Amino acid sequence: MFPNLEVLFLSNNNLTSIGDSEDTLARLFPNLRCINLHNSGLNDWEDIEKLNLFPRLEEVKVLGIPLLQEYSTEERRQLIIARLPSVSVLNASLVSAGEREDAERFFIRYYIDRPKEELGKRYYELVTKYGNLEPLAVVDLRPQSSAKIEVHFEGRVEVMTVRLDQTVAEFRKQLKDVVQLSTSNMRIYYYDQEMVKAFGPEEIKFSSRALHSYGIRDGDAIHVVPKAK
Repeated sequence: MFPNLEVLFLSNNNLTSIGDSEDTLARLFPNLRCINLHNSGLNDWEDIEKLNLFPRLEEVKVLGIPLLQEYSTEERRQLIIARLPSVSVLNASLVSAGEREDAERFFIRYYIDRPKEELGKRYYELVTKYGNLEPLAVVDLRPQSSAKIEVHFEGRVEVMTVRLDQTVAEFRKQLKDVVQLSTSNMRIYYYDQEMVKAFGPEEIKFSSRALHSYGIRDGDAIHVVPKAK
């Protein structure tokens, strides 16, 4: 028994598992507050969960172990935090209440489609706390690469597909053959199909600006007029 031990270093060793019983671990280190398991040989989540048996444990350091190699940096941290509800410092970084909630919710979603035999006690504890969560939707936040728009000029309408990663200067060159105007003699107005009634058209005039920055989408309209002489 080590009743006065508060910090335990088990880093850089070949420890592959924590084999002691629950009762033994609780009695051996009743006042342990910090444990360092960096670069040890732990390779099972059950060993991480056994750290909960130390009644006063607050800080855990655990990097470079075989168990974590297949996970991303974010996944490692969230899955560990979710399994250790009493730990307030992980790998020298404070665990906030918001981060803990995010990690616990992530834990549920991470394992939600796994077979029941792989879902341990902690999963069901968190489901009791938060309920059965829906998987997060995958949202593509990249700008739309092209759009099919209407080009209006002197009563005519041409439907064309434009690249949204091009600049306004490049777009002027694309319009040149459609409207039969020189690039220096055209004014371009963008009509957002949802916003035009409230705010009117927006002139497209900055040569180096990318088209996608205007929020152009399929179905929007471009009106081209010659510059006044």
